[in-house]
Amino acid sequence: MKEINVLVTGAAGQIGYALLPRLASGETFGSDVLVNLRLVEIPQVVEKLTGTIMELEDCGFNTLGKVEAFSDIYEASKDVDWALLVGSIPRGITINGKKIEERGDLLKINGGIFTDQGKAIGENGKKDAKILVVGNPANTNALIGMIHANNSNQTWMAMTALDANRAKAQVAIKLNVAISEINQMIIWGNHSPTMYPDLENANINGKSVASLINDNDWIKNDFLETVQQRGKAIIDARGASSAASAANAAIETVKATLSPTEDGDCFSAAVISDGSYDIPKGIIYGFPLKTTTDGKIQIIQGLEINSYAKEKLEITTKELLEEKEAISEII
Repeated sequence: MKEINVLVTGAAGQIGYALLPRLASGETFGSDVLVNLRLVEIPQVVEKLTGTIMELEDCGFNTLGKVEAFSDIYEASKDVDWALLVGSIPRGITINGKKIEERGDLLKINGGIFTDQGKAIGENGKKDAKILVVGNPANTNALIGMIHANNSNQTWMAMTALDANRAKAQVAIKLNVAISEINQMIIWGNHSPTMYPDLENANINGKSVASLINDNDWIKNDFLETVQQRGKAIIDARGASSAASAANAAIETVKATLSPTEDGDCFSAAVISDGSYDIPKGIIYGFPLKTTTDGKIQIIQGLEINSYAKEKLEITTKELLEEKEAISEII
């Protein structure tokens, strides 16, 4: 069997618990690929991974290879093909007696984490490794990691597939259709409440979702607010942030990069801007993406952006530029 090395940070958390069996089972990489897992946690938590490893072993997956626990990212990242960076410091945590609420403080604290992770993966990972940042603020964490990896052959992404799935779910309910019928659901910009889910370019059987809904008030108010604030609503409802849905989105993103994207569709993730759609270069931005037949990830070009969408893109662009400025000292 072919072997693949997959690193997962924050592996003892709720997202990790939902994510790891699906990485190991053959669902993600295929039944002919042996998956070696490198599970990473902070030193005071790494012992908790023992139970997780025992459970993975007890699942009896034919595709599970070696599973190891680490607290040293440099050691864990050697020869990794994929890195799923789930762990980050969340807003609201208390550090040294101070509750971290400001986004700027959060960015700087996570900056140190992703600086080290970027350096480690850039130096030790496979030259063509792919990295998906899940831990928030995901876009700017990914930017920090990518800059410090200093390895142009590696692909750094931030996860926006969760937002795309949330948008698809609301459309499916509104139009009474199956989620599988909805194609090209694009999430533009930041994985934050400023992100923009694009119903003009989303389609069902080639017809614009916006035209099928034909209700601008619902789109601009109910739909947009529901999708942008869904993460907060889940925290309010269950007392914890999204876990199963976040893990599912990470799995879907990985799978989307493993085979060519069908014509008329895309997958959503944030990648470094090359200036497409007049988005400033040098920020990690949510774009419509496709995987080519030779395995490359490309931004889909030529989509129409109406004036309303442009206003929304400017808002999320402004936020990302502000985040980049907030971490200017470390990049």
